Amino acid sequence: MRTAYLLTRDHALAEDLLQTALTKAWFAWSRIESDPEPYVRKILVNTFATWWRRKWNGEHAYAEPPEPDPGPGAHDVADQRQDLWTAMGRLPRRQRAVVVLRYVEDLTEAETAHLLGVSVGTVKSQTSKALAKLRIDPALATDTSTTTEDLA
Repeated sequence: MRTAYLLTRDHALAEDLLQTALTKAWFAWSRIESDPEPYVRKILVNTFATWWRRKWNGEHAYAEPPEPDPGPGAHDVADQRQDLWTAMGRLPRRQRAVVVLRYVEDLTEAETAHLLGVSVGTVKSQTSKALAKLRIDPALATDTSTTTEDLA
């Protein structure tokens, strides 16, 4: 579900994407039952790409479910996480897929390349471009300047 959400940035679409992927996997279960995870991941990415190309406009949930009350100090982490997801949402589809697979799903460059059907070099270049965009994204900018008063 995490991969689907990070690709779509929408809980309802992520659920639809995951259900579609699992349905497709169910039909191929006899072939993939020994190691279904890579196959399901590939279905997720491919289905997402198909929906994106078709500009899929399925149903959207209008009300977000309430989030549990975080403990003290958790708001900063939640805000940073939200800023990161927002910035990732501004990445092009392929760059977002590479970042999600490499850093969230913790796949190797070779596994990511195989899953996306591209070369390892493409994974490296897309990762580099995505990280460069994230580094300069204003939502992720932090004030690291220090003054002499801060040092005293």
